[in-house]
Amino acid sequence: MTEATIVHQPQQQRFVMTLDGAEAVLDYQLTGNQINFHHTFVPPAFRGKGLAEKLVRHGLAWAKAQQYQLQASCSYVQKFLR
Repeated sequence: MTEATIVHQPQQQRFVMTLDGAEAVLDYQLTGNQINFHHTFVPPAFRGKGLAEKLVRHGLAWAKAQQYQLQASCSYVQKFLR
């Protein structure tokens, strides 16, 4: 498995990591200056490799740099906001 790069797709409000043709995704919703990370998905074949954590840390760093107020309705992302 090659090192995956994370691509921000602002039109779709998501961050995507492509791995051997499969996509790991972190979805968010922007409302004013609030951002809500609401969904994380990693294909079953790639789970347990820390990819969701990479996606979430990347997304949160971007959101903080934009000075958004952070929210997470995704239980996985909530762990990083505690």
